[in-house]
Amino acid sequence: MLAITQRLRNNITQEQLFMLSAFIVNGGNYLYNLMLGRYLGPTQFADAAILITLLLVLSFIAMTYQLTMTKVMVDFTTEQKKGMIAKIYKYAIGTGLFLGMITVVFASGLKSVFQTQSSGMFIAFGMAIPLYFIMSVNRGILQGQNNFTLLSISYQGEMLCRLLLTFSLLLLVDLPSEYAVSIAIGLSFIAGLFPFKKKFNYNSLSAIISKTEQKRILLFFILTACYELTQIVCNNSDILLVKHYFLSYDAGLYASLALIGRVVYFVTWMFVMLLLPKVLQNRKEGKDAIPVLKKYLGYITALSLAIVSFTFIFPTTAVYLLFGEEYVSIAPFLGWYALATSFFALANIFAYYFLSLDHYMPIVITAIFGALQVGTIILFHDSLLQVVMDQVYVMAGLLIAQLCYFSKEQHRAKKA
Repeated sequence: MLAITQRLRNNITQEQLFMLSAFIVNGGNYLYNLMLGRYLGPTQFADAAILITLLLVLSFIAMTYQLTMTKVMVDFTTEQKKGMIAKIYKYAIGTGLFLGMITVVFASGLKSVFQTQSSGMFIAFGMAIPLYFIMSVNRGILQGQNNFTLLSISYQGEMLCRLLLTFSLLLLVDLPSEYAVSIAIGLSFIAGLFPFKKKFNYNSLSAIISKTEQKRILLFFILTACYELTQIVCNNSDILLVKHYFLSYDAGLYASLALIGRVVYFVTWMFVMLLLPKVLQNRKEGKDAIPVLKKYLGYITALSLAIVSFTFIFPTTAVYLLFGEEYVSIAPFLGWYALATSFFALANIFAYYFLSLDHYMPIVITAIFGALQVGTIILFHDSLLQVVMDQVYVMAGLLIAQLCYFSKEQHRAKKA
């Protein structure tokens, strides 16, 4: 047995281990949402889904710091890294404290906008936000070092803690569901902090980083922040708007639809996580990064095609098995929602590729289509099906626009 374990350890690379871990983490998060949906029913699940959506929004904001740290770890020397790590930690904690305070102060307003049963769940969530930013910077260090083993431990610890704590609080303590979810989310951030990197002295070695290098990192941070903002809009605006415009029961049904349909995005996200350091490394070494892009694009296309095909052929079976009979009415929309998510996932990998090369135009393109999605849903939301079709058309347009930009850049590079 020991010999087999040693052989597997020698044959499996850290990247492959991370991909396996990502499947487990995404599967665990998916199971968490499915169990919540089945246990709570559509009406109560609508409130839980708002917290989960806010968590996704938070993850995109914090991803700005994570990806910036990844770039620092790849591009800078050892001494320069120390100064930049200290600065990024400092700004990330400040951002977390600010967003946490805003969430706590405006908890009553959030309750009114999203028609939830309590404001306390937003207070509990807001108090934990600074921890998420510390966790994300730590993950950026591990990602930049290609230390996918420890990175996997961080993601798995967060997922397992949230899953176990939520249902322990629901079943053993008998807390209201919205409080159980918010408390478990907050405590899961602590689990995600491990393994934690020791912080550096904030004043150490910052002078050795030239103004040019600082400006380059600042530009990357701004570009990443802008793009992550567009990710928030494209990925989460529909759930937030549906919760605002529709009754809680319908919003709960839609949340389950979004969860099933977005399996494409959750499954393909691990490839984006692997793509960025690879492209940055190729660029640093003067190698062509196009083969790396095509490799991961092929993976995402194949996975998307398989998932979308299944959701169109067996929509009722998928909804019934995953969420139960109460949610079967949204089955006819499932294939279309998965198709919209697939378009977004494919467009997303082009955008992250160009982001790693300091190109800003794909961010502008995504921002335009993100705003278009919000505007379209605000104007046309007579039914849940109409909301879904709004996204199919907009995300198809986004993918076409990103493909056109990629082709244009390829043609320009060949002529240069």
